[in-house]
Amino acid sequence: MRSKWFMFVSLLVLASMLLASCQTATQPPAAATSAPAAATSAPAATAAPAKVEGLRINIGSYPDNLDPQKASFVNELTHLKLVYEALTRLDKDLKTIPGSAEKWEYNADATEVTFTIRKGLKYSDGSLLNAKRFEYSILRNVDPATAGEYASITDDIKGAAAWRGADLKASTPEQLKTLKAAVAVTALDAAGKPCTGYDQADCLTLKVGTAAPAPYMHVVLGLWVTFPAKQELIEKGGDTWYMDIKNQIGNGPMIWTKNEQKVASSFVPNPNYYRGVAKVGINYVYIVDGATSFAAYKNNELDIIGLGAEDLGVAKADAVLAKEIQQYPGSCTFAVMFHQQKEPFTDPKVRQAFAQATDRVKWVKDVLKGLGAPTLTWIPKGYPGYDATEARWGFDSAAAKKALSESKYGSADKLPAISLTFSDSPRNRTRYEWLAAQWKEVLGVDVKLNPTEATAYTALTKNVATAPQVYILGWCADYPDPQNWLSVYWMTGAFGARIAYSNKDLDALMKKADAELNADARMKLYNDAQKMLTTDLPAAYMWNSVNTYLVKTAVKGVVTTPQDSDWAGSNDVLTLSVSK
Repeated sequence: MRSKWFMFVSLLVLASMLLASCQTATQPPAAATSAPAAATSAPAATAAPAKVEGLRINIGSYPDNLDPQKASFVNELTHLKLVYEALTRLDKDLKTIPGSAEKWEYNADATEVTFTIRKGLKYSDGSLLNAKRFEYSILRNVDPATAGEYASITDDIKGAAAWRGADLKASTPEQLKTLKAAVAVTALDAAGKPCTGYDQADCLTLKVGTAAPAPYMHVVLGLWVTFPAKQELIEKGGDTWYMDIKNQIGNGPMIWTKNEQKVASSFVPNPNYYRGVAKVGINYVYIVDGATSFAAYKNNELDIIGLGAEDLGVAKADAVLAKEIQQYPGSCTFAVMFHQQKEPFTDPKVRQAFAQATDRVKWVKDVLKGLGAPTLTWIPKGYPGYDATEARWGFDSAAAKKALSESKYGSADKLPAISLTFSDSPRNRTRYEWLAAQWKEVLGVDVKLNPTEATAYTALTKNVATAPQVYILGWCADYPDPQNWLSVYWMTGAFGARIAYSNKDLDALMKKADAELNADARMKLYNDAQKMLTTDLPAAYMWNSVNTYLVKTAVKGVVTTPQDSDWAGSNDVLTLSVSK
C-alpha cells in the first residue's frame, strides 16, 4: 500500500489528500537470494554536531495520526521516516536495499524470507535494537486491536489475515491467542531459538513465512508498518501515545525534539544512526494555504516548498526563483472517489455520468496550470502495469448525459443532494468551484461544496462510515509494482473499503497475480485485474502528479526520486547540507 501525498493546497494537492508514500522496486528472487550488506555492524555512537543548520520545509496540513502501525497519509509518513527505519529501504533509484537488516534470503519457493538484523543497532536513546522489536511491530500491525490503516499490507504473511480479520467481540481470549501464535513471524537468537526479550544482543534473525509465494515480501517489509516503535512506550502512553514526541524514540536518521501541533516541528540528527550523522536538522511548518507558503518562501522564511500551479508562472518569470524550481515526474494518481453505499453513486450509470462529465485535459491546463498529466488509468504511465490501451470513461458530454438518463434516477432533477467535500483553503475553494461548475454545465447537477479543515478532512476519508459521498483522493506508489497499486489498494478490506468497494472476482484475480512467479504471466493477470477494476468505476481517475518544488540554492545534496510526494530530497536526508 502505501501509500501515499500531495493534497490540494500546496502543489494543488496538499499533504493530506493522498494516501501512502514512495517505497521501492520489487526484486523477485530466484531460488534463494541475498541482498548485499552495506555494513555488518553499527558504528559506535558519535556526538551530534554542536551547531546544526536546519532546513525549513512546508509540509502543508498537520498529520492526523503518527502511529507507525496506523499511519497511511504522506504527511504522516514524512514525519515517521525521519524517526524510524524499516528492515529494508529505497535507494536513489528506488531499488530495495538493506536497511536495519543487513541482508535477506528467500527459500526455494519464496514462501519464507529470513532477515539478518545488523549487529549493534541502537535507538536514538542508545538502547539496543534487535529482531524482537521488529517481530513486535509486524505483529502489532496484524493485531485486530490495532486496526491500522495499512494493516492489510501484511496479509500475505501466513496466518496474518485470519488474526487481523478476527471479531474481537465474538472471539475468546484463547481463540485470539491461538490466531496470533499462528502468524509466521519469529525472532530467533544465535542458537536458532525464539528470542525472549528486547535486551538480547544475539537476537538478530527474523523469519517471515507466507501463505503463498510472495517474492516481494522484502519490499513490503520496508514500509513504515515495520517501524520498530517501542512496546513499553506505546503501552504506557495509551491510544494517543504518539502525540507525545518523548515516546517517538526511533532508529532513523533524526530525533524529534519539538512539536507545536499545526504550527511547527523540529528534528535534529540522531548520533546513533548506523549510516552516519546527518549534516542538517529538519524543521517542518504547517502552512495549508499555498499562497501563504509561497510568500514565506520568497521572504526567505522557508527553504523547500511545494510549488502551486497558481505560482508556477510567477516563479518562472523571476530570475532568482526560476533557478530554484525543481520539476520532475511524480508517482501519484488522483481520482474522484465515489462512495459505493451513498446515493446516487450506488448506481454505476451515475458514476459513469460523472466520470464522462469531467474534462481532465482542461482540469490540468486551466486548474493545475500544467502541473499534472491527464489519465484514464489507475497505474501511472512509466510504472509497471500501465495500460496504454485504456480509453473508457474519458470526457464526453453527450455520453455523460446519456448515462445519467439511463440511471435509475433518469435526470438531474431527480438526484438526491450531492455534496463535494474537500480540504479547505482559499485556492482549493476556487478549484472545487471549477469542478462543480463543470458538472453543472454538463449534467445540470447542482453540487454543494463542503470545505473541511485539512486535518479533519484526512480523518473523514479514513473510515467508510465518515468518508464523503464524493471527493478527490490520491494514491502514491510505495514501490514500482502493480501489486502495490492493485492488491494493496483494491483488495476487499483494503483501502477501497473506505468507499465500500468490493469485488470478489477481482480479489481472486489479484491473489492469483500476487502468487505468480512467471513475470509475463504475472503482468497479464494484473492487466486483466486493472481492466476489471476500471469497468466497475469505483473512481474516476483524473490526473498523475508532477513533482514541482522550490528549493533554495543554498540547499545542497538534493537527490530526487519520482516518489518524493512530500518534499524534494526526502528519500535520504544524509545527502543534504546547507552552504554558508
